[in-house]
Amino acid sequence: MLKNFQIDDSARNQMTEEIKRYFLEERGEELGDLAAMLILEFFADKLAPQFYNKGIQDGHEFMSQRLDDIFELNK
Repeated sequence: MLKNFQIDDSARNQMTEEIKRYFLEERGEELGDLAAMLILEFFADKLAPQFYNKGIQDGHEFMSQRLDDIFELNK
C-alpha cells in the first residue's frame, strides 16, 4: 500500500476525497473509500514515479542552466 511514497494520513484522506469527488462530478459514479484508495494506490505505484522522475530531470536541467549562467558571468 503506497510502497514507494510516504504520505501522511491527512494528505491520503484529502487525495482519496478528491478522487471520490472527481468520479462523482465527472463520471456520475459514487465511489466508496476502498475504491478511491485502490485508485490512489494504483497512481502512486504505477504512475507517480514517472512524474517524479520528470520533475527531477526538469530540476536538473534548470539548475544546470543557472550554473551555466553563473559561469558565464565569471568569464
